[in-house]
Amino acid sequence: MPQPPAGRGWLARWWRWSLALVVLLALAVFGYVILHRGEASAPRYRTAEVSRGNLVVRVTATGNLQPTNQVDVGSELSGTMEAVFVDVNDKVRRGQILAQLDMSRLQDQLANARGALAAAQAQVKLAAATVKETRLQYDRLSRLFTSSGGQHPARADVDAAEASLQRAQASHANALAAVLQAQAALSSAQTNLAKASIRSPINGVVLTRTIEPGQTVAASLQAPVLFSLAEDLSKMELQVDVDEADVGLVRDGQRATFTVDAYPAREYPARVRRVGFGSQTKDGVVSYLTVLTVDNVDMSLRPGMTATASIVVSDQQNVLLVPSAALRFTPEASTTPAARTSGNLVSRLIPHRPSPTAARPPTEAAGARRVWILRDGRPVAVPVTIGASDGKMSEVTGGDLKAGMKVIIASLGASP
Repeated sequence: MPQPPAGRGWLARWWRWSLALVVLLALAVFGYVILHRGEASAPRYRTAEVSRGNLVVRVTATGNLQPTNQVDVGSELSGTMEAVFVDVNDKVRRGQILAQLDMSRLQDQLANARGALAAAQAQVKLAAATVKETRLQYDRLSRLFTSSGGQHPARADVDAAEASLQRAQASHANALAAVLQAQAALSSAQTNLAKASIRSPINGVVLTRTIEPGQTVAASLQAPVLFSLAEDLSKMELQVDVDEADVGLVRDGQRATFTVDAYPAREYPARVRRVGFGSQTKDGVVSYLTVLTVDNVDMSLRPGMTATASIVVSDQQNVLLVPSAALRFTPEASTTPAARTSGNLVSRLIPHRPSPTAARPPTEAAGARRVWILRDGRPVAVPVTIGASDGKMSEVTGGDLKAGMKVIIASLGASP
């Protein structure tokens, strides 16, 4: 049997070994890429340091400044305004005359009431004289009737005299009642005459004036408002609307500050005096009226000014603080240690059906919170208990976090 040339056999073997070497190199490169792809595309994170500090939580609300006691002064009487004695911004005293109605008709009514009282008093005297006369006549007839043994005068005359006495007494009582009525009418006329002079019920300042001399005041249905008075502008109140989401944090006695547009660079101190229980709805937003006391010694604040108040609802000193963004961060399921377990080359090359729980974050107890820290380049959950928060920073009241530790607040994507 003829043998192949030695040179041709060596060449064939060389090609087989060369092909096998190329295949092995290709498999090695492919395996290296597969094994290190996860490390090359490992996600990057932005972290922040856990620190200790002070945490002040504030609730913001807007409202208007109002006097502590504002009184609307009107008129119970109708008539023509004869004179007005005060103007806006004037200081007034209790009992001071602010304006005066025309009193001619009222004075006539007073004179008429006095005359009616005098007439009633005269009727009382007349009725008293009649009572005296009929009583004497009745006494005389009674004595004669008794002394004559009932013979003279007739019994009917004695009875008629007794009835006349009773009628006279009734007329006297009626006259006395008429005097009381006349006195009441006189008192009413005097009261109306006094009400024609519009007086200040408080010591304060005139805020508004809606009447001028010569105008007619019609008080048939309700008393028209002629003046608005503020009792003491050095003590005012700020009425703000606190949102329903924040009203649970606001309490009586909490301190606050506020600003007004007239002095944007100045902060005024205030204190919560009352949080209303009654709600009010405006444009679908539910809020609760909250009243703050304000000192206005320098009289720089004025009623009606719009103010923005900042109420301090919590002031924590030297507490452990964590960025609130760390509480909202949750890593993707593929970056957690359970999803990054290593395997052999074959297991990585063979596709697997995804686990139904691979994309689910770890479960946590009801009400618990957690943050994530980096450990060996991988995010690890740390359970914590959270207290007060101002939106940017949150107080940590329990858990394994320590000051100086770094927590993950955001993912920056995979590294190139």
